[in-house]
Amino acid sequence: MGAQEENIDLDTDEKIPFRSSQAARKLHPFDLEASHVGSHTGVSDFWIVKHARLRYLRSIYVVIFKAKINVLLPFGPVAILLHYLTGKHGWVFLFSLVGITPLAERMGYATEQLAFYTGPTVGGLLNATFGNATEMIISIYALKNGMIRVVQQSLLGSILSNMLLVLGCAFFTGGIVHCKKVQVFNKATALVNSGLLLMAVMGILFPAVLHYTHTEVHFGKSELALSRFSSCVMLVAYASYLFFQLKIQHKLYSPIDEEIVNDEGDSEEEEAPEITFWEAICWLVILTLWVSVLSGYLVDAIQGASESLNMPVAFISVILLPIVGNAAEHASAIMFAMKDKLDITLGVAIGSSTQISMFVIPFCVVVGWLMGEQMDLNFQLFETATLFITVLVVAFMLQEGTSNYFKGLMLVLCYLIVAASFFVHVDPSSDDV
Repeated sequence: MGAQEENIDLDTDEKIPFRSSQAARKLHPFDLEASHVGSHTGVSDFWIVKHARLRYLRSIYVVIFKAKINVLLPFGPVAILLHYLTGKHGWVFLFSLVGITPLAERMGYATEQLAFYTGPTVGGLLNATFGNATEMIISIYALKNGMIRVVQQSLLGSILSNMLLVLGCAFFTGGIVHCKKVQVFNKATALVNSGLLLMAVMGILFPAVLHYTHTEVHFGKSELALSRFSSCVMLVAYASYLFFQLKIQHKLYSPIDEEIVNDEGDSEEEEAPEITFWEAICWLVILTLWVSVLSGYLVDAIQGASESLNMPVAFISVILLPIVGNAAEHASAIMFAMKDKLDITLGVAIGSSTQISMFVIPFCVVVGWLMGEQMDLNFQLFETATLFITVLVVAFMLQEGTSNYFKGLMLVLCYLIVAASFFVHVDPSSDDV
């Protein structure tokens, strides 16, 4: 076979005008190889395209069809249809609320998948950020419509929900699953977050005190100016905290890394990512856009839902909206607590509360400033007192660096008291919403 191929090469060589050269004679076997490579490349391209299609189909299956909670996804389109066909705000609100729930949970899932590629510290930050994306989108829509009290109460409710309900359920389930041992977490991380939460309480408390003591230099203006100044300071403090956490004192948060490394050998299959890095980013973009669409219909239906369902706007804003918005944090925090990874649980629950109080609330004040809306940090006396007591209760719970099911139960019971309080609370500014 080799001789025949050589003869063929020589024959073809005679027909080529530029003869003789030995180098030319050597090129022909190479060209033959190139033709084989080209054919193989065509086949490989076909398999690459087919593999990519299968991977995308698998990604759709994992994100959309695999999760049982996605049976609630049709409620979103139904809410939009009800908005245009019936105009019944109560049903539109309820269906929008149910339709956003699986989207918030799936955003949490996509963020967890993204955390496999970014590491635990950045992953925890991403989890808190995209976990709060639902509340932030709802707040921007409400702020655009001039519903300042809805913005204030929904963000306050998100903090209360994360600190009492989410953390309480995580401690409770983790304590039940690991009832024969004491679960521990990094006390230094908890103390830093508690300090930031107390700083947020200070920023929210002083405008309210200034308002109710009638000690403003310029009535109606000093309170707003103080709120905007405090918001800028809080944004700087949160940026400094991120730099401190990710760069300067990274070793302070190393127990999270060490815990994950130690657990990788025991649960390799369980910890393997199910979708790729770019697939996770694409899903986050798609889910965020769909949440933003439903949020618009949800906000428009709040006032009508309050009247038709005979519920105070304060209860809807502080209790119902945050429970849906915190679906991602709720699922993540409980899952990590059951795996005895309380550092990540605290990063999700308390870290999310810290981000809302130190970033999202001041950010909304600045955005309202740019929009011409008088969004301030005066959350009214009742709401401010609730936040202050909640931060104190959680700070006392975290100071030992341990958790058990009884601490979780106490936090959940505290949340029930808060929910009942807002159910019978009439917002003095509800007529202006």
